[in-house]
Formats: sequence, C-alpha cells, structure tokens
Amino acid sequence: MDKSSMKVAGIDTGKQKLDVALTGVEEQLTVDNDAAGHKRLSGWLRGHGAERVGIEASGGYESAVVAFLRAAGFTVIRFQPAQVRAYAGFRLQRAKNDRIDAALIAACAAVDIVHAAPDPRLEPLAEHLTLIDQIGEDIARFKTRREAVRDAQRRRRLDREIARLVAWRTLELKRLGGILRAHADLARRLELVMSVDGVGEPTAIAFLVRAPELGQIDREAAAAIVGFAPYDDDSGGRHGQRHVAGGRKRLARSVYAAALPAAFRWNAELIAFYKRLVANGKPHRVALVACARKLVIFVNTVLARGTPWVAKQAST
Repeated sequence: MDKSSMKVAGIDTGKQKLDVALTGVEEQLTVDNDAAGHKRLSGWLRGHGAERVGIEASGGYESAVVAFLRAAGFTVIRFQPAQVRAYAGFRLQRAKNDRIDAALIAACAAVDIVHAAPDPRLEPLAEHLTLIDQIGEDIARFKTRREAVRDAQRRRRLDREIARLVAWRTLELKRLGGILRAHADLARRLELVMSVDGVGEPTAIAFLVRAPELGQIDREAAAAIVGFAPYDDDSGGRHGQRHVAGGRKRLARSVYAAALPAAFRWNAELIAFYKRLVANGKPHRVALVACARKLVIFVNTVLARGTPWVAKQAST
C-alpha cells in the first residue's frame, strides 16, 4: 500500500474508553476498553483498511488492546507521552480533548519509523517487575518512617512490616527469575548479563525485561535508551556542560544503584575507571553516572557477542 494513501489509526486510551481516529477520515469511534470493545475496534479498523495503529502509553491501560491488535495482525506503535506532546508542539496545536488527541496520535503514527514489535513474553514480565520495584519503594518508605519513631512498640511493628515486604520482594524476584529461566533463550541472555562483574540477578532481570533491544544496537544507542547518554548543551558561543537525559527511568535507577558497588568493589575495570575520573576532578555523581554508562555498554557487548564477560586487566 502506498504510504500516502495508507489509513493509519490513532487511539487515545482511557481506563474505561478508547477514542479512535483515522487519517483522512472524519468518522471517529469510541469503544469500551474491554474485550468486547477491542473486538469491535478490530472490525472497524479492518472495515476502513487500516493496517497501522498508534497508541499512547497510558499507565498500562493500553496493554490489553495493544496485545489484542498485534495478535490480530495490526502493526501497533506505542508512543511515549513526551513524543505526542512534542509532535503537538511542532504542529502548534494547543487544543486538547480525547478525540483531538486520537487524531494527533494517528498523525504521529503516519510519520513514525516502524520498529519490530517487542517480544510478547516480556510485557507481563515488565508488569511483574514494576510490582517488585514498587515493593522496594514501600520498603524504603517504611524505613524512613521508622527513623522518626521513638516508641519501641511501634518500631517493632514497623520492623515486622519491613520484614514482610522484604520477604515478599524476595519471593517475587525468585518467581520472575524462574519465569525467565523457563525460556531457553531468555535464560541464556540472563546468564550472559550476570557474567558481567557487578551485575547481580535483580539488575540482570531489569536489563532483560526493560531493554530487550540490548545486543542488537550500538553502544551509544544502548546508553541512550537506559538514560545515561551525555547530550551537548552548546549554542553559538556558549559551551555548556554535558547532561544525561531521557531513557527508561526504572531501569536507569536499577543500573545506577548497581554501579555504586560495582565501581567500589566488584568490577576491577569500573574501580579503576572511577578512580581515574575522580583523580581528574570529576565529582562523585558524575563519575558514578559514567560508570553506570560503562556497565550498560558491557552488558550490550556480551549480548551482542553471545559470549560471557571476560574482565580486562585494569590499569589505574
């Protein structure tokens, strides 16, 4: 089908409803965001000859319809909200409602470069991993509350709650690791990532589930999707500092947390690299972000080569 005549749909997702628009067609559709609504949507898209569908990520409310449409043979592009907002700004479009947003998402999908659909096995695992992350955040909050409590009885109650959450998090991590290892290819990728000094199983799981592209992209792209690529901040005669930005926030937090012990204890190359940066005047946080970027590159390399990590002789 010629791109100029191709019908492209855009879906604005809500918890209860889906608003749908098509490029070049005034007619729009609103359906329930449930199994019956997804079936009706698929038939409507087929009737209009649409093959490509754009949809904005909406806190997981879009997951079921994305899976349904992909299984039905549609090409589905999932946009981050920032992408849609940026495109609206480019078009100088200020008006906003569900139907306008659906048409805007359709326009985005008409110009976007289509990438291969992600591994369908990973989406439910990402949801599982988010729950594990949230339990970890709950543990941190309870620990903070405990610091402000002086009453012994209440402190013991908080201790019990923290222990319960720690045990739950451990159990869910074990379950998620078991699900990954049930697939031979994912188990192999997990072992490759864990071969990198300083990458434990929780961080390895985060790499696999949240960045399945690793091993198929270059080192610059790998650092960028995680959120550790430095960007220029220069204009005219002004030369600004380099900053990291964007990326996948939950994965970036996991990798940054792993970079500290890796750069101080577990990975000889990162230990030497961190010391060299600090000796050259880099602040601790800047050096640690650089180590996190290196860790991403190491993981990308072992996955690309398909062989376990072999540490180089580090020099300070």
